[in-house]
Amino acid sequence: MVQSNVLTVISILDKFVESFVQSAKKNYPKAFLHFEDFGLTNARRLLEIYRPQLPCFNDDIQGTGAVTLAALMSAVWVCKMELKDIRMIVYGAGSAGTGIADQVRDAIMEIGKLEKSEATEKIWLVDKPGILINSLSDSLTNGQKPYARRDDEFQDMDHKSLVEVIRRVKPHVLIGTSTHKDGFTEEVVGEMAKHVERPIVFPLSNPTKLVEAQPKDIFEWTKGKALIATGSPFEPVEFEGTEYVVAECNNAIVYPGIGLGCVLSRASTLSDSMLIAAVHALAAQSPALKDPNAGLLPDVGQVRDISMKVACAVIGQAVKEGVATNEDIPTDEDQVEEWVKVQMWDPVYKQLKKVDRATASRDARGQVGSKSSQ
Repeated sequence: MVQSNVLTVISILDKFVESFVQSAKKNYPKAFLHFEDFGLTNARRLLEIYRPQLPCFNDDIQGTGAVTLAALMSAVWVCKMELKDIRMIVYGAGSAGTGIADQVRDAIMEIGKLEKSEATEKIWLVDKPGILINSLSDSLTNGQKPYARRDDEFQDMDHKSLVEVIRRVKPHVLIGTSTHKDGFTEEVVGEMAKHVERPIVFPLSNPTKLVEAQPKDIFEWTKGKALIATGSPFEPVEFEGTEYVVAECNNAIVYPGIGLGCVLSRASTLSDSMLIAAVHALAAQSPALKDPNAGLLPDVGQVRDISMKVACAVIGQAVKEGVATNEDIPTDEDQVEEWVKVQMWDPVYKQLKKVDRATASRDARGQVGSKSSQ
């Protein structure tokens, strides 16, 4: 009975979304569709249905994945590593966790020139059952299944122990999207630090009360060697006289530029390569490229300039792939930047002037369109 009710709700949701999408396509054929907060059950499923039909984007999957990948690329640069050489554990395999895994996998494929199976092998997912393995396949989501490991990789150990999983995998990167408060304990982070010189630790769960570990603790436990990004804003951390900026993986520094690039190029789709181009543009603005103690990502206060750079990268890739349908896009890189700037919305509002109600117009009194003539 419960299963039947769930399927009925999904059917109603699907019909509503389909009706909305088709209406949007009809009335706004040049629009870009942004999905937000559709939940684990429906987010990826709906994205896969509509990606081939129109330029669309799910912020919880692709936005989180893109901004986290940009921070990761900056951290990898600081570590003087190559992305294709990392080992990464994602703790919390919901829509955000699997979205991050997908973005990192796709980037490893494109940048490192690895096959999909080889790139997937670089990533381990841990969720409520522990490390995700093939014998759990009947209970795994479509987003989780590609990352399930062979059972024999994790024999003779506690599958739910993050410490033991880290001991076995020896990851360079630990991503937290679990909402498991304090899930990254001193033992967890300490075990990771035994195996790598610069642990890359991203406790991304938000709000702050659900974060897997406090940045100040991670710095203490790793003696200042960790590279950290969080899902909520944190103040800079001081350790042994050095101040470290904690980067915030805020989706708001990536999705406006992605949407802008798709709208201005009139892209027929948003491809994986266009997303990776956006990530490259964001990572190139990382303060850590100039100062390793600075943030792995630029501050959200710079979102307007960042969005312009991201949009240009998305447009360039759309043109390269032949999915840009706007024929007015300049061919020169500098001209593209100016072309994007002049078309960006400028949040400037008219000055307001206080007037006496008795002499105010109907417009000023908020009566335009109303039946009242007073």
